[in-house]
Amino acid sequence: MSTLLVAVGSFFAFILAYHTYGRWLARRIFGLDPDAVVPSQQLRDDVDFVPTKKEVIFGHHFTSIAGTGPIVGPAIAVFWGWLPALLWVVFGSIFIGAVHDFGALVVSLRNRGQTIGEVAGRLISPRAKLLFLLVLFFALTIVLAIFGLVIAIIFARYPESVLSVWIEIPMAVAIGFWVYKKKGGLLWPSLGALALMYVAIYIGAYHLPISIPGTFETQVLCWTGLLFAYCFIASVLPVWTLLQPRDFINSHELILALILLVGGLMVASLTGQADLVASAPATVNVEDMPASAPPIFPFLFITIACGAISGFHCLVSSGTTSKQVENEMDAQYVGYGAMLLEGALAVVVILACCAGVGMGQLERSKETNEYSYVTEESGATVAGVAAWNAYYPKVRTIVKDGVEVEVDGWTSHGLPHKLGAFIDGGANFMSTIGIPLRMGVGIVAVLVASFAATTLDTATRLQRYVIQEIAQTLNFKPLTNMYAATALALILGGAMALLKGGPDKPMGTGGLILWPLFGATNQLLAGLAFMVTVFYLWRRKKPIIFAFIPMLAMIILPIWAMSIQMVGWYNADKPNWLLLGIGGGVMLLQVWMIIEALIIWPKAKGVLEEQLPPLEKNPLDESPLAESGGRSC
Repeated sequence: MSTLLVAVGSFFAFILAYHTYGRWLARRIFGLDPDAVVPSQQLRDDVDFVPTKKEVIFGHHFTSIAGTGPIVGPAIAVFWGWLPALLWVVFGSIFIGAVHDFGALVVSLRNRGQTIGEVAGRLISPRAKLLFLLVLFFALTIVLAIFGLVIAIIFARYPESVLSVWIEIPMAVAIGFWVYKKKGGLLWPSLGALALMYVAIYIGAYHLPISIPGTFETQVLCWTGLLFAYCFIASVLPVWTLLQPRDFINSHELILALILLVGGLMVASLTGQADLVASAPATVNVEDMPASAPPIFPFLFITIACGAISGFHCLVSSGTTSKQVENEMDAQYVGYGAMLLEGALAVVVILACCAGVGMGQLERSKETNEYSYVTEESGATVAGVAAWNAYYPKVRTIVKDGVEVEVDGWTSHGLPHKLGAFIDGGANFMSTIGIPLRMGVGIVAVLVASFAATTLDTATRLQRYVIQEIAQTLNFKPLTNMYAATALALILGGAMALLKGGPDKPMGTGGLILWPLFGATNQLLAGLAFMVTVFYLWRRKKPIIFAFIPMLAMIILPIWAMSIQMVGWYNADKPNWLLLGIGGGVMLLQVWMIIEALIIWPKAKGVLEEQLPPLEKNPLDESPLAESGGRSC
């Protein structure tokens, strides 16, 4: 019953927050105006700027900000106990994450869809613009490397997910042409595509799992290369061709998967099969933690990024979403609401990684591909604790050179194992409502891979914008070209993803060493985005305390965590100069930008920034995709 009570209480808090705090921000702080002219109308080009109904743009925005962030972060952070992770997700989403996303979206909407980095140039200083763009460049390079690697790991570990993820792409393109060229409806074709995806999951799980020959590392390497090739094509296409219809399908996929997960969670909780309190510790004492595990404070707040607060979201809000919102009043629904839904997903992840995993550890037979429980049925509590310890061991025994050796539990299970905790735990929930484990694993694995793929090519498009903006600022014309900027983004991201983990390890194993950088860099970016929003309000004599306190938290906590990490990297037996160099460079840029802001701050209150020059009215007609999205939804 504890599992169900936690889920219901969290969901109620999100709904209440949307209709109270979110409404207050929309009306009293940002003053959303239904008659305001938005960038999608001002600069419409039917490539990046496309007026789109809120139901459609919500699907794009949510699937882009979600990705694997609200899955991987909580799956790692529950190592410290489920209660701190849950509290950070719920209160972080409501008072920090949703405010961050909402503010970045509104500021961009009122600045012709410019990215938050561009806007910083006028709100703070021209140098701040370049500094912010460079921070964005480093952050997005890490995002591309990590998310490309995550999807490749899922494909290699769960071959049953491959067919469904790839078959979605041609279906989304077909729907885009049907809606945009033929002026057809969007809702029913997208639901039909979702049904076909589930058929593909069944085929992939039982008849056609797709894998690349070779070792696990070889498969990850090959999948990473294929994914980056796909990203080049996807990120230069007009948004209506693939991005909007695919993300609309993915939004339906999430809703259906959440219904199945929550339905299974309810049955498992009411029947006593899942017990959150009995399966996993609410908190973990410091003395019980592995030696290499970092302290919960401040590392909890950078480990769970997406799901509570993520700097990457400001790039989506100001990079792609603001160019498609057709009415300023939609900003609360899209910006604030999507973050709360992501928080709900993170809550489900926490419950799956604790109560769901506590139902039993899964093992796949190499001969039959069937899944079965490893944990013996020696009583629900004993079985649950045994399963939890299998995924989150304090000390793990391995065989090395024919001898059993105890290794640190924090480092012995990497990212693939943590992803497996959510996928297996989610499949356990679904099994209680009659979905076979094999099918459940396929459904959850496809959900994770689809969201990660959405984030991956959205990040590629965003990185292209950032590179072009940097090139324009530095007057380097070759990189203002769309294709050249996209190619550079993918070459750098791919190179980082395919690093070697060591002299005796193959390519593709070293991308995971970037993971420690992702959390701190991402949260520092959130702090800088809050800074831009605060300056926007400060110059208009609006209240700022609701954003100022989160800004301080998202500057101090990540710098604190990264400083601890950098000391550890330097004091290691072999100093990690790659992480030290990237981490040190990012910190230097961000501290420099903070100094720029402090210099301008006393003179900024009540003084409006330099306004953009007027534009001629865009003659293009309203987007058929936007029209059909409104009719269908």
